[in-house]
Amino acid sequence: MTRIAVIEKEKCNPKACGDYLCIRICPINRTGEECIVKGEDSKAKINTELCTGCGICPKRCPYSAIHIVNLPEALDQEPIHRYGKNGFHLYSLPTPMFGKVVGVLGVNGIGKSTAIKILAGILKPNLGREKESEFSELVQYFKGSEAQLFFEKVRDGKIRIGYKPQMIELIPKSFKGKVIDLLRKVDEKNKLDEIVDMLDLKDFLDTDISKVSGGELQRVAIAATVLKDANLYIFDEPTSYLDIKQRIKVSKFIRNLADENTAVIAVEHDLIILDYMADLVNIMYGEKGAYGIVSLPKPTKAGINVFLEGYLKEDNIRFRDAQIKFTPRMPTKEVEKPLLISWSMIKKKLGDFELHAEEGKLRKRDVCGILGENGIGKTTFAKIMAGVLDKDSGMMDNIIRVSYKPQYLESSSDELVASFLHNAITKFEVQLVRPLNLKDLFEKKLNELSGGELQKVAIAHCLSQDADLYLLDEPSAYLDVEQRLLVSKIMRDMMEQGHKSCLVVDHDLLFIDYLSDEIIVFDGKPARHGSVHGPFSMAGGMNRFLEGLNITMRRDAESHRPRINKPESQMDRKQKSEGKLYYS
Repeated sequence: MTRIAVIEKEKCNPKACGDYLCIRICPINRTGEECIVKGEDSKAKINTELCTGCGICPKRCPYSAIHIVNLPEALDQEPIHRYGKNGFHLYSLPTPMFGKVVGVLGVNGIGKSTAIKILAGILKPNLGREKESEFSELVQYFKGSEAQLFFEKVRDGKIRIGYKPQMIELIPKSFKGKVIDLLRKVDEKNKLDEIVDMLDLKDFLDTDISKVSGGELQRVAIAATVLKDANLYIFDEPTSYLDIKQRIKVSKFIRNLADENTAVIAVEHDLIILDYMADLVNIMYGEKGAYGIVSLPKPTKAGINVFLEGYLKEDNIRFRDAQIKFTPRMPTKEVEKPLLISWSMIKKKLGDFELHAEEGKLRKRDVCGILGENGIGKTTFAKIMAGVLDKDSGMMDNIIRVSYKPQYLESSSDELVASFLHNAITKFEVQLVRPLNLKDLFEKKLNELSGGELQKVAIAHCLSQDADLYLLDEPSAYLDVEQRLLVSKIMRDMMEQGHKSCLVVDHDLLFIDYLSDEIIVFDGKPARHGSVHGPFSMAGGMNRFLEGLNITMRRDAESHRPRINKPESQMDRKQKSEGKLYYS
């Protein structure tokens, strides 16, 4: 059995744990040998040849920085890449296929970005050694597999790669100037005008790249990628920052890139969009922060269902303790709940934009999703409800206490997480702190957190406040699939148990479906005017919303998860003819 020892260096804090606690408690060290020592970087270092896998140091490390892992028997080879001694190990890679869009699905910290950076040529694998490997070594490593043919073609210059990175916010730091200047610079296909039209970039071509929004920057990054004369396009999280309408459009665009001469790989956390976009799926599993393995490709429907089940039958490996379950919505008896708040004829003007909210009301224990395009007033409405913005006119009955998590999170504070989450720690240890794995973050400062860590902390802070209404703006951003579904379950349970209400703005339809009892729908023209309609029942609200997108949705027969029907398929035509766009 192969055993690896991994230390997450950013978590390892020798001074705070009492001067290398792991060194002092290691049974091998006590015999006089040096199994755990102080490394050159002042972090702990483990000799895997001496380690017996006793499990004491991982359990006693107060920062959960140490992983001692007995790998599956099938993994008897060296890793494709290892981040230094005691660093993260990656085993196997997704395989590009010409004519197909191959999706990559897995939790954060499992090696997805590392894997596609290797395929993109951004990162040269080291085969578990201290130096980069030559192409001849890679070809030999993958001998007899599809990956061997891929690396031979890369070596021979037959594969040309276009790569869209995950961290699009770094683009303005490396390029200065207008959007049009960036796109002209990378246009190797002379298709600039065509791509601009297809991705709706016209309105901000003359805007400085540092001034565009997150959604605009994402589409610019996608455009810059496909303007390269490539036959393998790799997209790392292409729908982040995009609204649902844009996600549908971008996923169609990416699907159409794949032909007999072109392969596409995409990492995506939005399961509905991944299902819509990809032909095949590679599941990545292992242990977060320690090692990652890539499964063989599966048809998208089957692959997503296997991921939700958490069990790879062919390898006899369970990579999650529990199955993620969706339950079909059954007709329920209307139960009259006490009124929490109502509003009518609310208006708000911000520059050239005007918001109008018709009559609506929320009742206690309602969990209500908010759907609509970017720039159509969802955040403005949320801020009015939260009391952050004053309305210009209209009525809002009842004075209630509101806890608000904004869309854009403040990360400049040097306050400790433990201090910021005082309420959550003292009152909601079981409901929030444990399930969200927040304990490891307590001694970090807010400005030291990653995007996903900061999101979980902000959600916990919002839900731990004493309020009548909890209002969360895009809580799924930066979270992986498992975290999104976990957060939605936590929110539902807390609203039910505490007899509270919740409003959630988000663009992940699966997240909204999993979470909501009712839907508020926004329509109008982005940046000009927006109208608020509802709340409606789930069926009524989703029907109204999907009509604007010209799509239909059904439940998967096996997992009951929501899926978008292929355009003009038999099910799509049937649901449209019946006027039931939401499920069948």
